[in-house]
Amino acid sequence: MTAQSPLTGVILVDCAKANAKSGPAIAAQQCGYGDDTAAFRAALRAACDEMGVEADSLLDLLNEDNQAWSAQIGYEAAPDSQTGN
Repeated sequence: MTAQSPLTGVILVDCAKANAKSGPAIAAQQCGYGDDTAAFRAALRAACDEMGVEADSLLDLLNEDNQAWSAQIGYEAAPDSQTGN
C-alpha cells in the first residue's frame, strides 16, 4: 500500500526495507515520495542517521549487520506471571 504522504523516521526505514528489493523508484513511491527519489534518499539517509544505522544504499538495509536497529525500536510482550497448574 502506498503511503498518502512522505514517511519519516522509523516508519520510513521499515517501508524502505520492505521495498528494497524492488529498487529505489518503487520504494520511493511506496514510501510516499512519488517520483522524487532524491528526496526519498535524503529522508532515508536522515532517518538512518537518527537511528544509528549505516546504510549507503537501499539494499544495505537488508544486510544482517544493519538489523540491530530493529531491536532498538521493538518491544517484547510477555505475561507478568506464569500460567498453568
